[in-house]
Amino acid sequence: MIRLLVFLAALVGLAFGFSWLADHPGEASITWFGQRVETDTTTLGIGLVVLIVAVLILLAIVRLIWNAPGSIGSFFGRRRREKGWAALSRGMIAVGAGDLGTAVKASADARAHLGDEPLALLLEAQQAQLLGDRGTARRAFETMLDDPRTRLLGLRGLYVEAVRWGDGPGAAHYAEAAHRAAPRLAWAGQALVEYRTRSRDWQGALEAIDQNRRHGIIDKPAARRLRAVVLTADGLERESSAPDVVRGTALEAHGLAPDLVPAATLAARLAARAGDLRNAGRVLEAAWKVAPHPEIAEAYAHLRPGDGARDRLARVTKLTEIRANHPEGVIALARAQIEAQDFAAARAALKPILADGATRRVCLLMARIEEGEGGTPGAVRGWLTRAVHAPRDAAWVADGFVSDHWAAVSPINGRLDAFEWKIPSEDVAALAWEDPADEADETLALSGSIVPVETVRTAVEPAAPPAPEPAPVAQAPAPAPTSAQAPAPATAVEPPAAVPEAPAETLAASAGPAAAPEATPAPKAAPANPARPSAEIVELQPHMPDDPGPDLTETPPAPKRFRLFS
Repeated sequence: MIRLLVFLAALVGLAFGFSWLADHPGEASITWFGQRVETDTTTLGIGLVVLIVAVLILLAIVRLIWNAPGSIGSFFGRRRREKGWAALSRGMIAVGAGDLGTAVKASADARAHLGDEPLALLLEAQQAQLLGDRGTARRAFETMLDDPRTRLLGLRGLYVEAVRWGDGPGAAHYAEAAHRAAPRLAWAGQALVEYRTRSRDWQGALEAIDQNRRHGIIDKPAARRLRAVVLTADGLERESSAPDVVRGTALEAHGLAPDLVPAATLAARLAARAGDLRNAGRVLEAAWKVAPHPEIAEAYAHLRPGDGARDRLARVTKLTEIRANHPEGVIALARAQIEAQDFAAARAALKPILADGATRRVCLLMARIEEGEGGTPGAVRGWLTRAVHAPRDAAWVADGFVSDHWAAVSPINGRLDAFEWKIPSEDVAALAWEDPADEADETLALSGSIVPVETVRTAVEPAAPPAPEPAPVAQAPAPAPTSAQAPAPATAVEPPAAVPEAPAETLAASAGPAAAPEATPAPKAAPANPARPSAEIVELQPHMPDDPGPDLTETPPAPKRFRLFS
């Protein structure tokens, strides 16, 4: 718009000038090489204008001829760059779409037209990654290191390649180089923390966390949490070798993250080992108030070494009063009552949880109660079988990995502070009831019980009654009792119906003389017992009875107490 106004103003001025010359005519005389030219001023002005225009046109032609080679080169260079950018655009789209053939062709065209353009190098590296050509990708990213504008991009690419091919030291080297070049780079700071924790360089990890906090990569709450996790991991590693040194760091970790259970239990153990039982108890009570946890209850119960079961029960009772009616407190109290041989109180404590749905830990505790009260093997066996199919309890879970113990880093991907106390999402597949003893082994393995498997096998197998005295040949065998005559076990839940076994003499008589000498095959994982049913009866009764019932051929033996749990 301004140019148009200037042009119009110049045109008006020129017209006004010619008009003024026309109104004021004059004469002009020019002598040039002996020639004299006389004319009026109007004609002279028009001639001067024409001369100036001709000179400008001539200069433009000369300049065009002079710049022709450069203009021609610029034209072809511009076309080459346009083709390169078009190829680069096609290649980026092909890489995003996974079109490998188009990406390779477009990358070659982009490099041919654009040379070492950063985006062309990036396209070449990405198509090499699609092909799995590690060498080409590495060379492309290393070329970016020479240009300060693309140095961080090259370090990022080399880091990704090292992670992809499992080169941990190389990835840590590139992350550290990028962190030195740009301390505010988020991926470099986080990667540096992870690799230092993975290599158990706890002090280096603490320094990296502090740097990330100063540069705004992580906020203050996240930095406090990560610092507590690293201090706890360092304390657990040096708990035995340098307890006096890590006691202060454990207390610091508990102060930074009161809900971090391993930090609280570690601080309490170290304080108790130093004789400061009051401070140790306060730490566990504070952690229990934030989030009740079975490890806190276990540490609180065994706070003073050498205490008896009654002393531990009193201490656990005090702890559970802080968070009354919490499921973890109920389970901890019931466990302490079982250890103190107060089975009735333990059963009463677990009753509300049984109404809401018992988990595996609760079923195993009920089995201990039944065994401690002298219940029938069928009752104990029923609770063990129920534990197999009961819902799972909470455990330490990190990236789908379930562990019995907390760890600072995930064993799957090395992520810091990955373990969470929660119920695993994967459900255990239902087990076929082929051998209850095998189910008991699986239940104990899944629940983390420390009871020996041999003890469980002894308890879940029905006790073999003593062999009857040989009866006279002429004496008729006693009739087999019916299922209605078998006494039902008195338990909190109803185990499978008890079907009595027939005496050995009756089975032998029914099988005939030829079958009498043959030994009856014993069930899986059970001791040989001549009073067990024959093979034909086992086929009709695939589920063995929980309680074989009394042997009416002689006086039943006195009931035995089975010690399932120590």
